[in-house]
Amino acid sequence: MNVRDTSAQDVIVDPDGGTRRRRFLVMLGGGAAVLILVFGLVIKSWLAAKVVVPRARVRIATVTRGAFVRDVAADGLVVVANSPTLFSSAIGTVTFDVVAGAPVMPKQVLGTVDSPALNNELARERASLEGLKETLERQAIETHRQILESKQTVDLATTQVRATQRELERMKSGIEQGVVAQRDYDKAQDARDDAKLTFDHALSNARLQEDSLNVDLKNKRTDVERQKLLVADLERRSDALTLRSPVKGMVGSLLVSQKAAVAENQGLLTVVDLSALEVEFSISEAYASDLAIGMAADINYAGRNYRGSVTAISPEVQQNEVKGRVRFANQVPPGVRQNQRVSVRIVLDQRNNVLKVERGGFVDAGSVAYRVQGDVATRQAVKLGPMSVGEVQILSGLNAGDQIIVSSVSDLGDAPEVHLAD
Repeated sequence: MNVRDTSAQDVIVDPDGGTRRRRFLVMLGGGAAVLILVFGLVIKSWLAAKVVVPRARVRIATVTRGAFVRDVAADGLVVVANSPTLFSSAIGTVTFDVVAGAPVMPKQVLGTVDSPALNNELARERASLEGLKETLERQAIETHRQILESKQTVDLATTQVRATQRELERMKSGIEQGVVAQRDYDKAQDARDDAKLTFDHALSNARLQEDSLNVDLKNKRTDVERQKLLVADLERRSDALTLRSPVKGMVGSLLVSQKAAVAENQGLLTVVDLSALEVEFSISEAYASDLAIGMAADINYAGRNYRGSVTAISPEVQQNEVKGRVRFANQVPPGVRQNQRVSVRIVLDQRNNVLKVERGGFVDAGSVAYRVQGDVATRQAVKLGPMSVGEVQILSGLNAGDQIIVSSVSDLGDAPEVHLAD
């Protein structure tokens, strides 16, 4: 009996065929991986070089050649350069004739201070002055009288000298003729010497007395002048009781109430000189070394620009800022008020025939700009110069007529080219 088996179903397998198939699959997978890697690098390079940006998202400006004005902008506050305060010159009661905000003219009466004490003191000192003047007049008369008496004494002494001189000459003639004794001649000579001595003493005494009288008279005059100064000061204080505006402007504020009792040297009211308004500004300390007194400035108020000049710069830095003041060059704008906010533009430097372009966010990139040609913007190395509020100077890397992206380029990364899509 024959037994049936599964030999009819068996297939002969080649042992070398399986190895070849595995090698083929490995080679196929490795090639695919290399292709994927190369394709990825190509795609990445293409994406880096082919950044597409909508044209509406960027701002493009043209490089031009012309005058470049370097300036700095700042916010300003209108302040009063001249705001005098009127004070009370004595103790009294104040009465105002104006209210805060009222327009005033120079020398206009703004109010009065009633001070009975000052008025009484002024009256007493005036009376003292009149008494000193009368004393001075009497002293002048007495001085003149005593000088005349001294002169009279000198004149009498002079006459006595002449008389004794004549007597001596007669005695000398008598001696020569032998009719006069020597004793009488000697007596006449002694009389002449006594007369001369009396004259010399009288003359010296008259001069000393005149000097003494003049000193006394001078002291009296000094007393009068001193009293005049005292009266003049009291009159000035009394006149200051009438409050007058020192400038043309407006009443700033009343520092005390109507009919209030005030002390000496107490502030009563302020007057604002509207023709001396200035603008106080603050800028970054980075510009402090570039500022100088006298620099031109533009003050923007109510949509109009007014010429001005820098008048003061603070010597200290506060919170990384430097304060300064700008004065209106010509006319103060009508209607401007204290503490109003305005814009100030200060001209730091001005250059002619330079390359420049509109200032924008591209300056933050430093020395890089994207030059636009058609729909492609190419990365370009540039060197930037000084910057103003609205423009920046181009030192190298661009030419007049070139167009560049002036908006921020931080989103473009390091792309060498950028396509601008409509």
